[in-house]
Amino acid sequence: MKKLLYLFIFTFLSSNLLAQTLPVGTPLLEEYYQIAHLNGELDSTISFTVRPLSLSAAKNIFNPEDEQASWLKWDGVKTFAHGKGKLQILPFSWQSQYNSHHPYGWNDGSMIPAKGYQTQVSAGIYAQWGPLSVQLRPELVWAANKEFEGFNTEHADITWWWYYWRLLNLIDLPERFGDEIYRKASWGQSSIRLNFDPISIGLSNENLWWGPGKRNSLIMSNNAPGFKHLTLNTIRPIKTPIGSLEGQIVAGRLESSGFLPPEPNRIAFGFPLYWPKTEDWRYLSGFTLTYQPKWVPGLFLGITRVFQMYHNDMDGRLDDYIPFFQAFQKSNTSEGEKERDQLASVFAKYLLKESKAEIYFEFGRNDHSMNLRDFLMEPEHSRAYMVGFSKLFTLPKKDEFILANLEFTQLSQANSSLIRDAGAWYVHVPVRQGYTHQGKVIGAGIGPGSNLQSMSLSWHRGLKNLGLQFERYVHNNDFYFDAFAHSGDYRKRWVDLSMAATAGWNYKNLLINAKFSTIRSLNYQYWLIDRPWEHTFLQSGQDLFNFQGQLGLTYRF
Repeated sequence: MKKLLYLFIFTFLSSNLLAQTLPVGTPLLEEYYQIAHLNGELDSTISFTVRPLSLSAAKNIFNPEDEQASWLKWDGVKTFAHGKGKLQILPFSWQSQYNSHHPYGWNDGSMIPAKGYQTQVSAGIYAQWGPLSVQLRPELVWAANKEFEGFNTEHADITWWWYYWRLLNLIDLPERFGDEIYRKASWGQSSIRLNFDPISIGLSNENLWWGPGKRNSLIMSNNAPGFKHLTLNTIRPIKTPIGSLEGQIVAGRLESSGFLPPEPNRIAFGFPLYWPKTEDWRYLSGFTLTYQPKWVPGLFLGITRVFQMYHNDMDGRLDDYIPFFQAFQKSNTSEGEKERDQLASVFAKYLLKESKAEIYFEFGRNDHSMNLRDFLMEPEHSRAYMVGFSKLFTLPKKDEFILANLEFTQLSQANSSLIRDAGAWYVHVPVRQGYTHQGKVIGAGIGPGSNLQSMSLSWHRGLKNLGLQFERYVHNNDFYFDAFAHSGDYRKRWVDLSMAATAGWNYKNLLINAKFSTIRSLNYQYWLIDRPWEHTFLQSGQDLFNFQGQLGLTYRF
């Protein structure tokens, strides 16, 4: 027994694991590493489907002389406890955003959907003593949160009825986060862990990204603020005789936004539309697992599953805390007795090393099948999917590349909903906040029932980049069909067409990122303006111009 105790103490004091993480969505650096992945410069067993990326996964795969990799190197490290402990100042980051007419954009973490200017500031320290690591990186957000034109009050009562009873009463997505200046401090990308190569266990508030997507992920992304969670995860791929494994199990706490939907006192057909939600916090449990077969280099296969339920509905049984090991069919579970929601997805990514390209997809379900027969007959029920392709073109100049990416995300329901309605993605009856945290969707930021087609082309040299991005964003098709199918008027679909210029630059320890987008909103908020002088049925609607500017600075000490 004493020998085991001495061995543990020795391991604790001598461990040299580096569990510092690269926060999900870090400007310039995440894309730099993914380009290196496409270019064959990284360990091919790293999938980039379980993030944030840890230093233990990356420390042996970069050229030590590559100054770009210094984010994940121990530059300027201080020691304490007679050299047994290590301390590092984390980069200071300032990110800002401006929307000229109405909120736009996603994957911005603790920022909020708002008109006008807002800013996010973060900084911190990282400390390590043996396997114990503490990453303290809080975030502070300030937003002008200006008033803007929301869902039109002149919409017919039936339209408002559909808006509430098919969406707002079943999800916590406030149109505006209050009517005052918004200020909020959070733990941001902070964590405390015990790290035993290749496993880490601890408490974290970091954003997570599960799956191969670039613009969207069906289950877990950095669209919402990070939530407090217990985590058990790999910090590098685990090599086995049949291939490599990466994964994560989390148990966390989801919170409501605290803000009301628009027009909460509105009456339609003699009844109030708003159905107040409980403010009880929600327990989320989930896992993701990625497998890289030994016999097919570059292929990654993954599965993800999450459950949420109100804290007050938990009765202390084990399957309340770890429900994701039960069967996928309702007939084989007690799921009908539980007031909880689940989401599940499978994904795949294939890295073509010689072509410097990758193809990927994710397919998800918003609900259980009743049994295997049900799934085989109607696999598209409650489905969503995302597909993408990236290709790296090498330029004549050394270390210069062109990166092209195409990605399509489809969250709107399949045609089977005409007979068997599944409800919008991230929306389900038992948990009426939907799949959200603090008023933002945890998965794909485009939101319930929406679709996105995205194309980007960018030049890269090290951390420097210049690019263009084109997107077509269809807002909540499920609501659109619910609200307007009875009239047969197909002119009111809300579609945003956007074009953006992106740039990133580095100078010594300073990183600069920028994105400037022009957005043309066709039929903004599903509103059609009657123009009798336009002698055609397909008249232009409430078409508005919106400008979004993003600018950020990061300083690496």
